[in-house]
Amino acid sequence: MTGTSAERELRAEATVEAPPERVWELLTDFSNMAEWSPETVKMLPLKRGGLRVGQWYLGINRRKAVVWPTRSVVAAVEPGRRLVWDTRSSGAQWVWELEADGTGTRVVHRRPVPKGATLSSKLFAPAFLGGNEGHADELEQGMARTVAGLKAAAEGLVVD
Repeated sequence: MTGTSAERELRAEATVEAPPERVWELLTDFSNMAEWSPETVKMLPLKRGGLRVGQWYLGINRRKAVVWPTRSVVAAVEPGRRLVWDTRSSGAQWVWELEADGTGTRVVHRRPVPKGATLSSKLFAPAFLGGNEGHADELEQGMARTVAGLKAAAEGLVVD
């Protein structure tokens, strides 16, 4: 891939001691994202029909005092296995992959930027989020926290 280090593929993963069906159930209840993700405040569907390819979601994000909206479009739904949405405002794609692993589930969360960051993203991050590379590093740390939150919820653990 070409681009800056801010456009590199971000990644977080874990093995969850719960079956893929349980992990999927929690993952696709987007009200959980606000609890697990340090940047997501809310994800709201914008069209009827539930979680499906083509569904639009309004994301409300925050970093310190900065709050901004995003519009994402679901690109792939493979129940119990794979969920992908494209965030049109940034050029990022958010990928969740689940794979049965013994009695548990291997969870991989990735953020590629297949066509490069959008101009608005390249301008917004330096002005409001502390820079493109710094924000990418924060996002990757936040992805690890999100995966840890999913793992804890699926395993019935309490996380601070």
